[in-house]
Amino acid sequence: MTMPSLPGIVLLGTGGTIAATAPGTTTLTDYTVTQGIDSLLTAVPEINALARLRCSQVFNVESHAITNKMLLKLAGRVNKELSDPAVDGVVITHGTDTLEETAYFLNLTIKSRKPVVVVGAMRPGSAISADGPLNLFNAVLLAASKQAQGHGVLVMLNDRISAARYTSKTHSTQLDTFRSPDQGYLGQVHNGKIHIFQTPTTRHTTQSDFDVAGVKSLPWVDIIYDHQDAGVHLYEASIKAGAQGIVIAATGNGSVSTTVKKGARLAARSNVVCVRSSRVGAGVVSESDADDKLRLVSGNSLNPQKARILLMLALGKTRDPKTIQSYFDQY
Repeated sequence: MTMPSLPGIVLLGTGGTIAATAPGTTTLTDYTVTQGIDSLLTAVPEINALARLRCSQVFNVESHAITNKMLLKLAGRVNKELSDPAVDGVVITHGTDTLEETAYFLNLTIKSRKPVVVVGAMRPGSAISADGPLNLFNAVLLAASKQAQGHGVLVMLNDRISAARYTSKTHSTQLDTFRSPDQGYLGQVHNGKIHIFQTPTTRHTTQSDFDVAGVKSLPWVDIIYDHQDAGVHLYEASIKAGAQGIVIAATGNGSVSTTVKKGARLAARSNVVCVRSSRVGAGVVSESDADDKLRLVSGNSLNPQKARILLMLALGKTRDPKTIQSYFDQY
């Protein structure tokens, strides 16, 4: 009797807390990225029973250091790996600070139904009760499962399976920081088994219009945070510096304050597209009658950092606010 071969999984390292070391076992901050992807596997020897693993270090940085060029490089690498018939899925280790941005970018630019799982950790590998080893084990378990196919890019932390489109970091230090306040989790890993209960309805991966093959750079998009007594000078500076788009982290339901109106008018004169998101962290930003007058796009349920990702890709295709609004409605 021939035993079935294990799935082929490519493990790509980018750095982050999961690859970090702190001065002591109880130190949970002020750590440094020190480990490559190969060394992470030594803490989880059981992982080799799940899949045939091939490891590669794409880059090794804290996630707040990731640039647009790195995103393009990572997307190109993932698409190349997934085009190999011998590869059944990809796992990417990543710092949690900007994990949601990278995951959402990949969700819009990967051209495969094969599982792509982004994983990180809230505690460095040197800490007591480090969460990285089990997170990594579960991520490979998920990527090796046929159940994970076709759901877009997934995020795996703290036993929970989340959609890249819906999940965000919501707490500075708690282990269960990645949450989906409105849409909920897609599933969970329980006692070594995958349980997926739902799937995203927004467009992603093979359904996406966005293709970054051959793209060398992305349009410059800034995020401007609105607040009481805000000035218009940040809009002036952004436009003067050459931004092609601005995401407004507006108050409440993407409220259009006097400052936002002034900034939007300045942007429209320079053909800079502005998107109204919300600084609240949850909920849908409603479309408004003022949008057409001010050439604004409502950001749907995307937070400012994810709205920036979609706006960059949208601006690579058009500067028409109505067309860009259709992207925000669908993705």
